[in-house]
Amino acid sequence: MKNIIKSVFVVGILSLTACESNLDTINENPNDKASVDPKFLLTYVSSNAFQVNGDNMYASRMMIGTDGENVYQYLKWSDASFDTYTKGLLNTVKMMEEAEKINNKNYQAIGKFYRAYYFFNLSLKFGSIPYTEGVNGESGITQPKYDSQETVMAGILSELKDANDLINSNDKIEGDIIYSGDATKWKKLINSFRLKILITMSKKTTVGNYNVATEFASIAGSQPLMTSIADNGELKFADVADSRYSMFNNSGYGSSLYMADYFINLFKDRQDPRLFTFAAQTTGAKELGKPITDFSGYNGGNPVSPYSDNAALITAKNISKVNDRFYKDPTNEPSSVLSYSELEFILAEATARGWISGSAKTHYDNAIKASFTFYQTYVKNPGQYFTGFNVNNYLATPLVVYDNSATLSAQLEKIMTQKYMTMFHQSQWTSYYDYLRTGYPNFPLQSGVSAPFRFRYPQSEYNYNNTNLKAALASQYGGNDNINSKPWWLQ
Repeated sequence: MKNIIKSVFVVGILSLTACESNLDTINENPNDKASVDPKFLLTYVSSNAFQVNGDNMYASRMMIGTDGENVYQYLKWSDASFDTYTKGLLNTVKMMEEAEKINNKNYQAIGKFYRAYYFFNLSLKFGSIPYTEGVNGESGITQPKYDSQETVMAGILSELKDANDLINSNDKIEGDIIYSGDATKWKKLINSFRLKILITMSKKTTVGNYNVATEFASIAGSQPLMTSIADNGELKFADVADSRYSMFNNSGYGSSLYMADYFINLFKDRQDPRLFTFAAQTTGAKELGKPITDFSGYNGGNPVSPYSDNAALITAKNISKVNDRFYKDPTNEPSSVLSYSELEFILAEATARGWISGSAKTHYDNAIKASFTFYQTYVKNPGQYFTGFNVNNYLATPLVVYDNSATLSAQLEKIMTQKYMTMFHQSQWTSYYDYLRTGYPNFPLQSGVSAPFRFRYPQSEYNYNNTNLKAALASQYGGNDNINSKPWWLQ
């Protein structure tokens, strides 16, 4: 694995320390490797981890392209990158090493969280990955072995358990751009993320030595969890260089990106005003002077139709672009890796499955309320969208109201549909993975095309770590590196 042989932790550090007049914050020992205060590394790692990714918006039937065939929209992707090892994990490991030198357990704990976050997403993307040997290039391991997906998931659950035990809520964390140094909120995020991993493993009874349902109940019943949107694991953007919203000034958003009708129709059918924060009115609706809150003024394109058919809707002035705040607002809304709303949906699902006691409806309702609170808090001029809206009335409408006595399938459909409706440019690929494991919401697919289960491994692994890669392929996919090969977590 050539791209993880050397540590590149200094990437971005110069920009983070440029404003420091006192260069003593970086100490160099001529007889030792350079040292960097872990607070600088934490800032860099957090900024990298919480960025917005638009590719999943196509795969999850939220957006469409009209200027060509997007491989994510048409579910024709192939390989993905291992850049996470160099862009995220190496810097995370370096932060932990520097924290260990000064015996700061909080940076070590947060490092374990980021390790878990990165390895979790890498494994969901590919299957087996280098884990135990995956970030050991400086130790001489240049061709790391692959660990099974079960080993990875069990390992990161243990790392998060350790992180929960390590973190000291009484010590402020410098360099923290997520929670402004509040270790208590980090502890809540760490434990909430443990639940996210476990619910993602819902098809499994055990993961390593962990019983999935039992471990979930133990954490939910005994550990601090997020309790409001103030606890969201999110990055707030600022209108300064390198800190602006990820899609700010993105030319594609301003020209060829439009809304998918599948996503828009869920909101129109429910008269849900969150739609107005995601989508722009059609050109035809604007020309007719329709109010911004008129649901008939919004329309999407079919994500399974040829892109030329959707381009024709532009000529007809009958398709909605993505709301321009996503590419014109340098701060926009925060980007979350796990929100309080998502946690409540996770708890609702666990309750419906019988893993924990209580009312799934209560958690479901809390999740939806939290989502509305989020948009009413962070979207500019929310009154233009939400004036007169009553969330309790919304929760009682036929397509939204939750029934604790319904079948598990019916309950999952309600939970996953509403959870999906909260994830426009949030939580990365979560909505797609939820679809793969539950079948909800019921994404439209082209005839003869199935939803891929994974990505192919990067070409660099074939070039530089071929023996270990081939062994991993043989053990999990019969030697075939195919996007339709089903990984362990879905079996």
